[in-house]
Amino acid sequence: MKDLYIDFDGVIYNSIDVSYKIAEEEDVNKDYESYLQFFKNLDWCTVLEKSEEINNAFECIRKIIDSGKFNVFILTHVVSLNEAELKVKLIKDKIKDITVIPVPKNLSKSLMVNVKEAILVDDYPENLREWKKNGGIGVRFDLDMDGKGFPVICHLDELIEMF
Repeated sequence: MKDLYIDFDGVIYNSIDVSYKIAEEEDVNKDYESYLQFFKNLDWCTVLEKSEEINNAFECIRKIIDSGKFNVFILTHVVSLNEAELKVKLIKDKIKDITVIPVPKNLSKSLMVNVKEAILVDDYPENLREWKKNGGIGVRFDLDMDGKGFPVICHLDELIEMF
């Protein structure tokens, strides 16, 4: 059974789009430090309430688990403990028997788990490049089906047939 790590923001929930919209409304400078400070102070409760599930992600994750092909984990970058707590609670409310691994934003996801031969589904190509460089398998999640050099899916349950 392969280990499968699924990103949260931009794959399961459109929370990244909601966050950037709030940043735009608050006229946050687009430099790294300003964004980091913005995300640290962001009201994640509001972000998650305004966000929506992408393409029945939780139902797809349940299908993946039921397929018996993968050990499934959620691997999500976070900038605050509050963000981590809220994401874990939301995910566990939907799927009780899944492990959620919050990753501090300043660390690579590939530093948190054993990457070798493991699959990462992420919408951010840089995370996938880092994952692949460390011996993992990257799959890009993109609603426009632009893989940017990686196999691409727009529904998580496509992984069942892909592997």
